[in-house]
Parts: sequence; structure tokens; C-alpha cells
Amino acid sequence: MKLDEILELAGKHPRRKRVGRGIGSGHGKTSGRGTKGMYARSGAKQRFGYEGGQNPILARAPKRGFSNAGFRTSYQIVNVSDLKDFDDGARVDPQALVQAGLIDNVQVPVKVLGNGELSKKLTVVAHKFSASAKDKIAGCGGSVEEVQA
Repeated sequence: MKLDEILELAGKHPRRKRVGRGIGSGHGKTSGRGTKGMYARSGAKQRFGYEGGQNPILARAPKRGFSNAGFRTSYQIVNVSDLKDFDDGARVDPQALVQAGLIDNVQVPVKVLGNGELSKKLTVVAHKFSASAKDKIAGCGGSVEEVQA
């Protein structure tokens, strides 16, 4: 006998539990919900961390210090060496960087770092530049434009 034959004979899906069909069924009257209280009612759900009215663990735990992590500005990084694929005299802005596949999102600020070499005159538009990136772009006759985020 094969497994698929067993499933055909026995039925693939078990019967659903029919509750509230008399005391003799074992699931009558309260339908397996116990008696009274929140969970005997329909739509009973608890929010995450709810402890039945007791002060939750998160509120009981002491809180100390402060973190600036929520206020940090994260930048998409582009190195000067990544700009070599652009034509001489081109204007390199976040839109052009997205089209070139160097960054993912126009909405997130861009920072240009000075890693690598550049041999083309470019106008680079970004939100931030490192000092070495400014020097390398200006050294090739290009210019930098800083935009506000």
C-alpha cells in the first residue's frame, strides 16, 4: 500500500471540531472555552506584553541613560573611485547615481568619500563630502555642490 492510497482512503483533511452540539459531545455548552472571563467572549485578543492588568515587565524594569541612535542620520556611501564610469564633464547627482546603480534610494542622503582616484572633470552633487573627496574632485578640475537633506 502506498502513502497516497492511504490518504485517499482515510481522507486528506481531518473533520473540523463541531463545538456547542450538546453535553454528550464533550464540547457542548461552553464549547471548550472554559467558564466566564475574557477568553469565553468572542474577539478575545491581548496586545503584546499584556500581563492581565499586572504592571508589565517592560514598565517594571528600570530605565537609565539616553541614546541618540534614533536621531542619527545615515548616509549612502559613494567613493570617488566609483565616479570613474561617468563621462567627462557630467553632472553627478543622486538621480544619476541611482541610474548608475551606485545607490538605492534618492530619498536617503548621499556622502562622497575620498577612497580611490579620479581623472575626470565632474560636477558632483551630494549631501556631504569628506575633505579628501573635495580635494580629489577639485584636483581634476571638477566642482562639488552640497545639498541640504
